[in-house]
Amino acid sequence: MNRKLVAAAAGVVLAPVLVVLNPAGIASAHGYVNSPASRQAQCAQHTVSCGQIQYEPQSVEGPKGLKSCNAGLTQFAELNNDGKGWRATSVGRTVTFTWTFTARHRTSNYEYYIGNEKLADISGNNQQPPATVTHQVNLGNHTGRQKVLAVWNIADTTNAFYSCIDLQVS
Repeated sequence: MNRKLVAAAAGVVLAPVLVVLNPAGIASAHGYVNSPASRQAQCAQHTVSCGQIQYEPQSVEGPKGLKSCNAGLTQFAELNNDGKGWRATSVGRTVTFTWTFTARHRTSNYEYYIGNEKLADISGNNQQPPATVTHQVNLGNHTGRQKVLAVWNIADTTNAFYSCIDLQVS
């Protein structure tokens, strides 16, 4: 009888811990821009109060060719909300973007946009990237507060990963 009580008590104690740890543990893993902090990085770092995206910033995956911060995923819709209070990183006209990957897919290319203007298209050479990748991107004549859309196009699927980064360009 004591063994059953101990087992039940252990289950009661461990269940909440597993529930808290489980969302991050089971999330599909891929990649996002970590520096300057993208919107999903700000959520994961609790810089901005967010919902589910805080547990899986690497999971903003959707069909190639989208121009949205949330990759068309309703559970991450808050990433499209420009009035949410995103912190803008102060930068000059050239910015170094760092991608963090938790699953490294063969890469077609990386694209960077402000609005509909493509700022950069960087080949991934159809290769698997290392755990982090950095790109230097020239923002051209853009100044003031800007939202950059960074896209990681996967070589072996029809999908891409999306990150929006808020910048204050001097």
